[in-house]
Amino acid sequence: MLKAVILIGGPQKGTRFRPLSFEVPKPLFPVAGVPMLQHHIEACAKVPNMKEILLIGFYQPNEELTRFICSAQQEFKISIRYLQEYAALGTGGGIYHFRDQILSGGPEAFFIMNADVCSEFPLPEMLNFQKEHGEPSSFVILGTTANRKQSMNYGCIVENQQTNEVLHYVEKPSTFVSDIINCGIYLFTPEIFQHIGAVFQKNQQDMLLYPYEGDEQTNGWHRAEAIRLEQDIFTALAGQGKLYVYKTPAFWSQIKSAGSAIYASRLYLNQYHKVHAERLVTTEDGGPRISGNVYIHPTANIDPTAVLGPNVSIGTGVTIGAGVRVRESIILHGATLQDHSCVLNCIVGWDSTIGKWARVEGTPSDPNPNDPYAKIDSETLFRDGKLTPSITILGCNVTIPSEVIILNSIVLPHKDLNRSFKNQIIL
Repeated sequence: MLKAVILIGGPQKGTRFRPLSFEVPKPLFPVAGVPMLQHHIEACAKVPNMKEILLIGFYQPNEELTRFICSAQQEFKISIRYLQEYAALGTGGGIYHFRDQILSGGPEAFFIMNADVCSEFPLPEMLNFQKEHGEPSSFVILGTTANRKQSMNYGCIVENQQTNEVLHYVEKPSTFVSDIINCGIYLFTPEIFQHIGAVFQKNQQDMLLYPYEGDEQTNGWHRAEAIRLEQDIFTALAGQGKLYVYKTPAFWSQIKSAGSAIYASRLYLNQYHKVHAERLVTTEDGGPRISGNVYIHPTANIDPTAVLGPNVSIGTGVTIGAGVRVRESIILHGATLQDHSCVLNCIVGWDSTIGKWARVEGTPSDPNPNDPYAKIDSETLFRDGKLTPSITILGCNVTIPSEVIILNSIVLPHKDLNRSFKNQIIL
């Protein structure tokens, strides 16, 4: 039997995702109409013999998370449990801490997935690849090709081209190492815990030898248990005949910033043609004009003269008035777009209102369309003291008055604006 573990992180991360992560844990943010995590769970539930999905993170178990897990269990008919870490333990420390839960029932292998990636999740292909390569206890990393410059922002993999064995692994190198990057999706056998355990033992010995290095106040156990799969495990395993890379030609992207959520939404909406055609709407008599891939929740109320798409996702209870134009945007539940407003490259927060004839627009942060291997840049918010132009984000319950323009700005929750803004963070 198989299991899957999804690493969902915790509240101190996701700072680049503000102000959206104020309202909802980042893994539950809707991308292409469903919570980010649901795409992972759907992919896992399709794998034959998958018995359980474990979510590991250090969010307090809140109502939203509990409700999501209950509805996902019913929908996908699979056991899903949330295991809460007592602190941020890193990608390796979290699974090592809960190794008994992961190994209970005796799975022959288990997937590890980071929650903040968007992918076609070629899990069955990774299983077949593992059977064909190396010994039964070998481990598989999902890799993809990036361009030379961007590869240095990721974990880089040097492979033996005949056998696909990982010969060398470097996390975010300072010079070019390889254009094959780590996708944050792994297939492990229970033997991985021997390797993580060895790092844990070494950390404990180091703590005895150098008890006051770093932060004096930290609990020693916590410091020994904070283990990173990438830097601590993969770097050591590379070149030992244990670690292999399965390269996927399918789509993959990280979801680090709000701008990358719009790009991920586009990738998933495009994939719906193959796996969820029922989630895409088309132009119908008496309905709004649809161009490209658009998801509309059945509870949304949309005027037939509106024009939507491409790449638009509209949440529950949204109201869209006459003559509204929306493209490349995510409209979250309860938002109202009044008559003739225009929303481009934007995330409109929960219960926000955009007035008549207002224009809310951002700059797309898409990868270079002429480079097949380009990935999305995780831009910093500021460059040279100025706000980097990117998509416009309205937090929850923001009111934009009629006939104003909001351009390349981030508006924090509960703001009533009274004029136009450009290139600003409105606090």
